[in-house]
Amino acid sequence: MSTAQTLVLGAIAGLTIFVGLPMGRMRSSSLALRASLSSVATGILVFLFWDVVSHGVEPVESHLEAHHWGAFAGYAALLGLGFTAGLMSLVYYDGWLKAKRATPLVGPGAAATDEFGHRTWFEALTPGRRLALLIATGIGLHNFGEGLAIGQSAAAGELSLALVLIIGFGLHNTTEGFGIVGPMSGEAERPSWAFLGLMGLIGGGPTFLGTVIGQAWVSPALEVVFFAVAGGSILYVVIQLFDVCKRFAMPRLVGWTLLLGLLLGFGTDWVLVAAGA
Repeated sequence: MSTAQTLVLGAIAGLTIFVGLPMGRMRSSSLALRASLSSVATGILVFLFWDVVSHGVEPVESHLEAHHWGAFAGYAALLGLGFTAGLMSLVYYDGWLKAKRATPLVGPGAAATDEFGHRTWFEALTPGRRLALLIATGIGLHNFGEGLAIGQSAAAGELSLALVLIIGFGLHNTTEGFGIVGPMSGEAERPSWAFLGLMGLIGGGPTFLGTVIGQAWVSPALEVVFFAVAGGSILYVVIQLFDVCKRFAMPRLVGWTLLLGLLLGFGTDWVLVAAGA
């Protein structure tokens, strides 16, 4: 398989995320349907959290088991710092946004300064779209690590493994689109096709980028960093989604559909396990 073919297939594996994104345009007055979409998205994100953490921890544990203490300490530090950066950067940014929105009115009938000030594009988004963007970012970091695995397998001459990874990650990414659009299911205004397209590029595009870099440069340390940052950011999003699901006050429905999302994630991952990858 040539470099060009590997890159094309890596791009396809990332772009399968677009399969689930059109559901973001679907609108229904059914509270049960909105609760189901949100909780399926939560289940998928819970799986992704487990997936990225296990990928990030694996190199650390391998050095520990081999008693390579220096390498273990370095990789453990990368894992801890990356996880902290992914989680706490979103915690502090969310706190900063809430503080800005809490600006008091200047006077009777007067709008807060920040309503007419220089608001960023992110601040202008609805809560559902902001959460969708955070999910897409976390998934993108995760998919960059997957792209590195594809590129490094091809560069090492393990073509059968590279093909299995491309097929498995491509199938796996189809469920991630549902995870992105889930938080927008309860909003009255449908997201534009342009917004959904941007979410797809943010979430799926890094698979191709990782494949490009993995072909040219093998770096297990870089993989650990990206998986750790992705794990921290996805954990933050999962916490937010649990809060969204709780507001529907449908514990049985939320429980079953969250389980469905979790099993969808594991089901696509088992394709890789069955192939010995």
